[in-house]
Amino acid sequence: MNLNPNLNLNPSGKSSPASLAPLTYAWLALVMLTLLSLGLGQWFHGASGLPILVAAIVWLKGMLVARRFIESPLAHPFITWVLRGFIAFTPLALLLTAFFGGQFARWATL
Repeated sequence: MNLNPNLNLNPSGKSSPASLAPLTYAWLALVMLTLLSLGLGQWFHGASGLPILVAAIVWLKGMLVARRFIESPLAHPFITWVLRGFIAFTPLALLLTAFFGGQFARWATL
């Protein structure tokens, strides 16, 4: 049963190369974002704005994976919102830890 109307299966059951192009572009974008994050870490090591850039890249990568590989636009709206919340949690946690790490450490001690 084919749940994705955009996925063209030929009689042999293999997907056509044309339908893999969006996934290939998404994968290339993930690789480029990873390389960008490595470069930013080297160039702006210790900069105060670096956590914001890292959080933005993490959020972009999460959204890209959710849309292209998990296919969140095809899911029930509740599942889509749960995915969005899950994807937003990590960048927000990175930012809170980067800017308020001392307070979190004090709250976590007994």
